[in-house]
Amino acid sequence: MDGIHDMGGMEGFGRVQPELNEPTFHADWERRVLAIVNGVLTLTGVNIDEFRHAIERIPPARYLTSSYYERWLLAAETLLVERGIITGEELKSLAQPEQISVALPAISPKAAPAKARLRARFKVGDLVKVRSIHPLGHTRSPRYVRGKTGVVRRDHGTYVFPDTNAHRAGENRQHVYSVEFSARELWGRNDRERLMIDLWEDYLEGVGPSDAVNRKRNSAAARRKRRAKTTRTALSPRGRGNRKQSRSRSRVSPKPRD
Repeated sequence: MDGIHDMGGMEGFGRVQPELNEPTFHADWERRVLAIVNGVLTLTGVNIDEFRHAIERIPPARYLTSSYYERWLLAAETLLVERGIITGEELKSLAQPEQISVALPAISPKAAPAKARLRARFKVGDLVKVRSIHPLGHTRSPRYVRGKTGVVRRDHGTYVFPDTNAHRAGENRQHVYSVEFSARELWGRNDRERLMIDLWEDYLEGVGPSDAVNRKRNSAAARRKRRAKTTRTALSPRGRGNRKQSRSRSRVSPKPRD
């Protein structure tokens, strides 16, 4: 789903400050949250994609002010309430009301379980375009690559499709590809850098030969080349002579008088 959690490619959050020798847990309560979440998943029968969707439904302001394991705890609370194991009132009695995440109900799209797709639709070297989708439910297609074109570099094999699995609409196993994008394609700068993103087959569509030709013709490099050629032609003596000749031919000579 589109939301604050999909932060890839977003700007305005400051520099990323890596933590050297970062520990697995910064506090003992984080260790306990990991155990609690594993217990909740076992108790409720929730799969990993449903759990991720619960994290996505944390209100934006609460999401941005929460740490990694705080989001895990909020998602676990949401799932316990949705599965009827505890009530919202019981949850409020155990924690401060202002700390409770009021998550939106999960979206349950109507989709029939599909058979596993064993045959790959794309192969290494294929030019593909990421579909411009904006689902109300869970998705693993990043917003900043939607509508962008890249090249398939690797086929990882078949995996469960998160978009349907998160809503109990079937595993819909399909091929996952590592697709290479240029930084210029994604952000319009620095064509030398490349980004590899793993994408499920349903996120992609093929780019035909005519699309590839038009794309190359309309690329920034092609436009610069055409502008440079036009400038050289205009500045060359032959170019100026041709323009004068063209203008002289375009003049209408007066008709002879009788």
